[in-house]
Amino acid sequence: MLSTQTPLNGRVHAGPMSEPEVPERPVRRRFSARYKLDILAEIDAAEPGGIGAILRREGLYSSHLVDWRRARDRGALEALARPSGRPRPNPLAKEVDRLTRQNTRLEQRLATAERIIEIQGKVSELLGIPLAQPSEDDESGS
Repeated sequence: MLSTQTPLNGRVHAGPMSEPEVPERPVRRRFSARYKLDILAEIDAAEPGGIGAILRREGLYSSHLVDWRRARDRGALEALARPSGRPRPNPLAKEVDRLTRQNTRLEQRLATAERIIEIQGKVSELLGIPLAQPSEDDESGS
């Protein structure tokens, strides 16, 4: 017969057991600047032997304290609050790049079209075919 209570290290665990499955992707913990400074203040005020208890209670490692102290010494909240990693790209930069490429392509097409028109004008002149001259109304854009 199975019971819902399972002995763990001589103690009885009456609560629900955690999910035994390992998550597909672990979730990285993030600590706020205020939390880091509070923990460092608590660690600095702790009595001998109390540091380990604080680390176990919070689920931290001593390397966290070393990194946080260095950051605090460099610039307090600014250094602790600064996000790590690469800065996010400007959302408009992608659009600017696309429009720049499109503008370059259109300028090349315009230059080609102007060369073709110039050649057509010379051919018509050689063949003696008169081209229609634009009127004053056409040049005004109306």
